[in-house]
Formats: sequence, structure tokens, C-alpha cells
Amino acid sequence: MNQKIKEKLAVLPDQPGCYLMKDKNGTIIYVGKSKVLKNRVRSYFTGAHDGKTQRLVREIIDFEYIVTSSEIEALILEMNLIKKYDPKYNVLLKDDKTYPYLKVTPEKHPRLIVTRKVKKDKGKYFGPYPNVLAARETKKLLDRLYPLRKCRTMPDRVCLYYHMHQCLGPCEFKVTQETNQSIVQNITSFLSGGHKEIKKDLKKKMMQASEELDFERAKELRDQIEHIESVMEQQKMTLNDQVNRDVFGYAYDKGWMCVQVFFIRQGKLIERDIALFPFFDDPEETFHSYLGRFYLHQNHPYPKQVLVPVATDVNLLSELLETKVHIPMRGRKKELVELAMKNADIALKEKFALIEQDEARTIKAVEKLGEKLNVETPTRIEAFDNSNIQGTDPVSAMVVFVDGKPQKKDYRKYKIKNVEGPDDYDTMREVIRRRYTRVLKEELPLPDLILVDGSKGQMSAALDVLENELGLDIPLCGLAKDEKHKTSELLYGDPPTIVDLDRNSQEFYLIQRIQDEVHRFAITFHRQLRGKGAIQSELDDIPGVGQNRRRSLLRHFKSVKEIRDADESDLTKLGIPAPVARTILIHLNKDKEEPAEE
Repeated sequence: MNQKIKEKLAVLPDQPGCYLMKDKNGTIIYVGKSKVLKNRVRSYFTGAHDGKTQRLVREIIDFEYIVTSSEIEALILEMNLIKKYDPKYNVLLKDDKTYPYLKVTPEKHPRLIVTRKVKKDKGKYFGPYPNVLAARETKKLLDRLYPLRKCRTMPDRVCLYYHMHQCLGPCEFKVTQETNQSIVQNITSFLSGGHKEIKKDLKKKMMQASEELDFERAKELRDQIEHIESVMEQQKMTLNDQVNRDVFGYAYDKGWMCVQVFFIRQGKLIERDIALFPFFDDPEETFHSYLGRFYLHQNHPYPKQVLVPVATDVNLLSELLETKVHIPMRGRKKELVELAMKNADIALKEKFALIEQDEARTIKAVEKLGEKLNVETPTRIEAFDNSNIQGTDPVSAMVVFVDGKPQKKDYRKYKIKNVEGPDDYDTMREVIRRRYTRVLKEELPLPDLILVDGSKGQMSAALDVLENELGLDIPLCGLAKDEKHKTSELLYGDPPTIVDLDRNSQEFYLIQRIQDEVHRFAITFHRQLRGKGAIQSELDDIPGVGQNRRRSLLRHFKSVKEIRDADESDLTKLGIPAPVARTILIHLNKDKEEPAEE
């Protein structure tokens, strides 16, 4: 613990609020909230912790806090700060997963669609369906039963759906509001538990069709009945009051928490979902934060009632969510909460083996690699590889691994500009220079470790640029390969020496995965360039320019140079939207590289 933290801990207030933990770069890595800031923040720096909390504490160099007037304000502020700063240790609140719903649109001629966005637009929503397949199968079934409009925009003539008796054809025939409302009412009744009556009616019609020897119609009706049974009657757990509820249960152990939610609609358990994540706070407070995020930031519609386990602060959550939060003490509702908790406990135990295996392959492997190199844990690793065929179309690529896992949004591709012939050392100098000049200019995060594909020559070229040109002191290693082009040695130091890594260790497997990944990425980029013309490559890299627009541009302007010299109005005359036209001209005329290809 450094002196600055000790001084701040001594003056922490005993009031509610939020705290923001920072690493050596001043980056916020964790946001938490507490009823008593003094007790919670001090707890991180005293006593024993599990492995994940120890890793968090090791990275904390400084912290800030914001005092609030109540715990509810602290909870809301915590969620907003997490959304703003996206701290890497707030894993549980980064999941922006949304569930699909069935929606009857509020149009003159309504449609039945699957959507993940719930809006206040007078549409009718049914769900949620954590299993998207269940939502789509239910929609297919309803499409067969009820002929609502299918087309997003009204066509000029009837389509295949009309001839399949799945649409009334309002584009060509008059369909009254009464007819539409009757169909909507049938769909609403079906999804609200009335499917049993509909199935009974279909069976009656099937028997009638069979007696009339209309076997094709009877088979069609039989298939519809089977679909109803498979889609709507898989779940038998019900409550008699027909109330919409979400039932939550959770379990925790070894710094991990599992939350299970049962979605009960019209008194029937239709689906469940599981969330599994590491946590660093008090379990009850972590659960409160999860529920707040679940409804407020993931935009799940509120049911009439939320059922939660004992020890949950229902007053806090009721105020936050503005809906009834209840701890059932007896009866069927209590059994459902206990069932949710039992499922969470089982799921947590089943996942532990996989979690521990994943940690051994990633976070722990990174820690051990740092120990072998005698450097700080290399949380962020950037690796480079060059690719060319006898000096033609030389390219380079960079991949990024964070906590031992690939972070593909940070991958970069480079077309080599200033190197003639197959000069691997000068290629490495150019790429390192371009990459870290940009990092410094744009104040991007610096890596904790750089890996270059190659041995002493490539390492020397990269270090020369880093230290002598850019003034950076970043640990750098070389990745040497054997005659089978497989990772054989890790080189480090000046002069470079072989790092003693057990070939069966997770840290060796980690650098092997990184080297394989950067090699794959470089080769793929090189093949893409060889497989395309130079003209196509430049246009393909521009957002909003697909095959049709590229063909239209080249047909009209004949070359990229003519496109580059054109005005925005020349492009919009071809039917290209003004924002895309501006993007094309900016891309073709600017000197600096696009983020994805530096």
C-alpha cells in the first residue's frame, strides 16, 4: 500500500457513496458503492482476500470517492459511473444482453415481429424469451394460425404469404379494423394462456377434415397442433393468479456469483436465464447492483412483482425500480425463489471447473509470465508479425491480448510503405514506429509487454525505435520458432537470452497462442491484399461502401484517383448518401491511417 492511499484511508467519511479505484495509468478499473465508505474502502487493503480481489488490489495505485445523501443515490450513481467508465473489473455490469419479445405493432395493419427493443409506442409486447429460438418458433406458429400483414413496407401486390393463407393481403384488398383487431385479440389470448382452447378447436377441425376425406387439410391442422404442443406446453410450472413475475435467486462461492431468474408470465414459468460473474463487494450489495442494471440499463420491462431471496433490501430495490419487490415467506412463491437459488447453486458448482481452467489459461498464465520475466504482470500484451512473399506486398499485423484473452477490437493491420524488398528488420522498425507514435499522440493505453515474431534482429530493431526514437521503456520479447514453424523459445533482455519456460506450462501455451494468432492475422491480411486489386482494397476499407456502391463508383469514375479528386456533390449524384460520400473523400484524402489499418 503506498503512502497516498494510507493518507486517504485515514480521512474517509462514514457516509454512503461511490468509490473509483485507479491503476498506474490513472485508468478507473473498478467502481463500487457502500452504505459506509470508510468501512468498505478500507476492507480492500486489510485482511485476506480471494485471488481475484488480490489481483484487483495489486493494481490499485489511487482511488477517489463521491459522497451521496442516501444509499439509493449511491446505487444509481454506481450504475451511471460503470456505464461511463466501463471499468475492466466490473465484469458483471458490462453485459448488455437483451432478450427477444414478440410484438404486435400498433400500425393500421399490424404485424407480429420479434424485437429486442421495448418502447412506449402502444404496441403489445409478450415475453421475454431468453431462448431466441423459442421466440422465433412461437412466431412461426402464430404466422400459420393468424394471417396478419408480414411486409415491413406495403407492396403493390400480394406476395407468397397471401397465397399461403398467412396474410389477408391489405396491399390489394380491403381489410377492416374490426378484422385486424379480432386477429390481434386472438394472438393476445393465445400468448396469455388461451392456446389450449385453440388446440381443442383445431383438433375438432382436423377430425372434420378427415371425415370429409380432405387429408391434406387434416395433415396441415395436425402439424399446427403439434407445433402448439412443442412450443407452448413444454413448461408445466404455474401459479393460479396469472400475474407476471420475475423470480430471482443467487448463489456465491470463491469470489464468484451466479444469478438465476425465472420469467413467469400469466402465472406460467416460460423461460429462465443464468448470469455468472466474479464479484468484489458484499454479496447482497452485488446482487442489488445486478438487479438495478438488469432493469434500468438493460431495459427489461418491469413485471407486476419481483420475488427475491431473504436478506435482500426490498425497500431499497422497490424505490430504485419503482415496482413491487417482495420476499415470499411461505407457499408456492417461496418455493419458486428456493428453486431459483437451488438452480443457481448447481450452475455455480458445474461452472467452477471450467472457470478455474480458464483462469489457469489466461490470468494466472499472465501472472506467471510476468514472474518469469521479472516484470509487472503484463495485463496488456501487443504482438507483431510481418508477412511478404519475396518482398512483394509486405504487410504487418498486431494483435492484442488483455488478461490472456484476445481483444480483437484492438487488432491492427499495416501496409508497409517505406521498405523496399524483403527487409524484415526495417519492416519491424516502420511498424513499431507507426504504432507507438500514434499511441503517444492519441494517448492510447501503452502495453505492459511487446512480443515480436523473430529473434535478436527483430528485437534489436524494435528496441532501437522504442528507446532511442520514442523514449519508451516497455519490456519486449522475441518469439523464436523451430524448423516446423512452431513456437520454440521466448527471448528477453539485452543481450537477448532464452527465458526458462516449461513447455507444458500455461505461460508457454499462452505465448504459443499469441504467436499463432498474430501469424494467422498477418497471413490472412496478406492473402486478402494478394486476392484483391489495389483499387478494390482501398474502397473495401471504407465503412458504408459495399459491393454495389464500389461497382457504381468505379464504373463512373474509372479510378480511385478520380474519386479522390471529386466533390461530395459528384458522389451524391450517384445516389450515395451525403454522410457516406464525406466518409469516402475523407478516407481517400487523409494522410493518416484508418484505425483498423495503421
